[in-house]
Amino acid sequence: MAQSEAEIQRQKEMQQAEELLFSGRQELGFAKGLFLGNFVADWVMPYPRLDATRQTELESALNEVRHMLDHDLDPDWIDRNADIPQNLIDGLARTGVLGMTAPREFGGRGFSQMQGCRILEEIGKRDASTSVFVNAHHSIGIRALLLFGSREQQAQWLPSLVAGEKLAAFALTEREAGSDAANVRMTATPSEDGGHYILNGEKRYITNAGIAQVWTVMARTPVPDKPGKDAITAFLVTPDMPGVDMIEGRMPKLGIRGTATGRFRLNNVRVPKENILGPLGKGLRVALTVLDFGRTTFGACCTGAAKHCLQLAIEHANSRQQFKKTLGDFDLVKKKIARMAADVYAMEAMTNVTASLIDRGLEDYMIETAMLKVFTTDRLWEAVNDAFQIHGGSAYFDDNPLGRMLRDARINQIGEGSNEVLTSFIALVGMRGPGMEFKEIYDTMMSFSMNRVGKAWSAGMNRLGATVRTPAVAVQSEELRGFAGQLGRLIWRFNVAVNRAGGLSRTGPGHAADSGADRWGSDGIVRLNLRAQPLGFGVAGTRAKWRKTTTRFHCARIFSAQIDSSRQGTAGEVKRQRRPRVARRG
Repeated sequence: MAQSEAEIQRQKEMQQAEELLFSGRQELGFAKGLFLGNFVADWVMPYPRLDATRQTELESALNEVRHMLDHDLDPDWIDRNADIPQNLIDGLARTGVLGMTAPREFGGRGFSQMQGCRILEEIGKRDASTSVFVNAHHSIGIRALLLFGSREQQAQWLPSLVAGEKLAAFALTEREAGSDAANVRMTATPSEDGGHYILNGEKRYITNAGIAQVWTVMARTPVPDKPGKDAITAFLVTPDMPGVDMIEGRMPKLGIRGTATGRFRLNNVRVPKENILGPLGKGLRVALTVLDFGRTTFGACCTGAAKHCLQLAIEHANSRQQFKKTLGDFDLVKKKIARMAADVYAMEAMTNVTASLIDRGLEDYMIETAMLKVFTTDRLWEAVNDAFQIHGGSAYFDDNPLGRMLRDARINQIGEGSNEVLTSFIALVGMRGPGMEFKEIYDTMMSFSMNRVGKAWSAGMNRLGATVRTPAVAVQSEELRGFAGQLGRLIWRFNVAVNRAGGLSRTGPGHAADSGADRWGSDGIVRLNLRAQPLGFGVAGTRAKWRKTTTRFHCARIFSAQIDSSRQGTAGEVKRQRRPRVARRG
């Protein structure tokens, strides 16, 4: 029976997703291990710490950055004037913030990802516009150049970008391409002499577009020797090139008003072939890799903002009196503050662990960065709302920073991949491993072959083992044994839900294989696993998502950050810090 055009397109998209996400080396990372019922301890234990030299470097840099921010950063002025002043940009450049992780040979500080996240946490604690500006310039703006640029390109472009003489922007989003990164429509046609590419199309919602001198632009290029086929390629483009039309340099926004979010059109812009970043036609891999780094620093910025919310909530709860008691004496207020403190603790732990995966040179951390982005942005939104509620009516007036923080925080659940898209991405990429095991079992049953029996037996034992066995979580401290056992049971319960979603048949064994292996791409996230669609797994899928959320929360809040008891004292001290006391006043 002939396939319909829609089915052919679906198969094409599934093949593209496989090539993009699973063509390289596949490691059993921490998040993928959870979906398989395992606790991959060496990815998260022991809790990551900087060595003495890097810690000293970080503390010195933090002191310098804090002093500069105290002097030059006025978040209310930035919000009112919808601009980041030049003296602040100069200060960020002077203190090395604009080139934190760039190599020292190009003028950068040579910081690790963990060090860079700590700097961005400090900025995020003070002002979202400034942290987004830095993130857009450093974490995604120059990141493609750092990761994929040739030595010649880095020597040409990096020094001025690191010094703040030029600013960078990352231009992916279009009218039909946002979270669906593969749907880029901007074209790049090679010139007749082969020396240039002619770019045409429009980009929008580009942070720093109106003030940046270097853009990393994603556009479609023809695939050599394959007529009619094209692929995304990354280009370095400058706004002074003939044919660049800045339609709107600063688009008015609800929040993060200080950032210059713009849209521009390229009309037959000739870009030298030397400005291609990375391999021709591999721009989508460039983009997704860059976004992994951006989501990590996104988590750091949200952690800083959440810490500020917690500080504001505690200060107000200790000073505001109602019914002859301070607000901190009321149980419901205590509950809000305790939850905020636990969330902040988890956000910090998740950020540090995820950043350490990058620093250790591990290759497959795309699920972890997506989890971090979803978790920290959701928790920040709740923290802002809880702090707002504790402040009551006073938070609603312009002299209180929480109004600005509320407006600023709303974009976080949308930018760099909406949380709904990333939630589907986490679930479906994570379920691919169990799904392929179910498929191996089903294929062997339907087409028996002695050559396949061994693989099917191994797959079956893996699925059965994850169903009947609670994974061990080894800890040294006796006080943490209960938490470790709780985490192991949560992983087991989560994996049972994954097995139900991927393997239990609703219409026969064929459906089991389809659910577990094929449907991860076709009914979940097609268009390179970045377009949000329903999971298609009914109640079991809902349970799987819930278990995943619960498990990752406990991994961070209850266990991961507590495992290094030396970081904050004894285990008992760690537990006490999770629920800070609110001082009572008569």
